[in-house]
Amino acid sequence: MEKVAVIIGSKTDEPLIQPALDTLKEFKIDFELSVLSAHRNPDRVRKYALDAAASGFEVIIAAAGNAAHLPGVIASWTTLPVIGVPLPTSDLQGIDSLYSIVQMPGGVPVACVGIGSTGAKNAALLAVQILANKYDHIRKAFTEYKRKLAEM
Repeated sequence: MEKVAVIIGSKTDEPLIQPALDTLKEFKIDFELSVLSAHRNPDRVRKYALDAAASGFEVIIAAAGNAAHLPGVIASWTTLPVIGVPLPTSDLQGIDSLYSIVQMPGGVPVACVGIGSTGAKNAALLAVQILANKYDHIRKAFTEYKRKLAEM
């Protein structure tokens, strides 16, 4: 069964990632929301990332503000696709997070979406698209979603 890991660096980030959770629910995709900080508990982040595939996850969405190391640190420890969501939690309103996530070194790819709630929704939609390559029922649901979007 398809499963997405959604990771935020702080409990206070939960309202910002909520559109991703709502979108995954809309597509009936199982997910797990975890609070893990690359700075405050790096050993837990490492273990989580190393165990993610064996735990049944197929895609990871990692949201972070400020220096936004979380998506890159996770990507360094897993072979699963990682989607980074920059959060507007600093004085720079997420621009710093965007640069941090999008400027990963060669060999450690992280997909990056826009800043904030719209980015969170798009991260979930990107996860849906990735899963649609494997699961026919998700492909059909996403095709229907796109059809309805075109009618708006």
